[in-house]
Amino acid sequence: MKLQIGDLAPLFKVEDSDGQLIDLSSLKGSKVVLYFYPKDDTPGCTAQACNLNENLSQLQSNGFIVIGVSADSNKAHVKFKQKYNLNFSLLSDPEHLILNAYGVWVEKSMYGKSYMGIARTTFIIDEKGYISNIIEKVDTKNHTSQIH
Repeated sequence: MKLQIGDLAPLFKVEDSDGQLIDLSSLKGSKVVLYFYPKDDTPGCTAQACNLNENLSQLQSNGFIVIGVSADSNKAHVKFKQKYNLNFSLLSDPEHLILNAYGVWVEKSMYGKSYMGIARTTFIIDEKGYISNIIEKVDTKNHTSQIH
């Protein structure tokens, strides 16, 4: 079932690449930018992460906590964060538990071949834990401007 605006955001509890426990239920009272991206250190994913990072203080002053999720390993996340000096949590989901809960582990196709992958999607979660916006057409270079 596809998540909709107004749905309760699926909860998760995962250690980020820095070893910090990220428990979505404990973030109630804050707004969360939960963004799902295909792969560390690829052009679109790098542009998206860097845009969010460059505007992080603005997002934080508007009450947002930024969390990125992909199927990459925490080791890959650490390298990605260090290379681009990213200052927000990245979560590794190799078993696709969070990806499936949010409906972003989907069948994709390239050059006529089908494969499973991550649909680049951002969920804005309000202070009470409900989804207030879903951004499916992500502008990787200007993603912050899409977040309200």
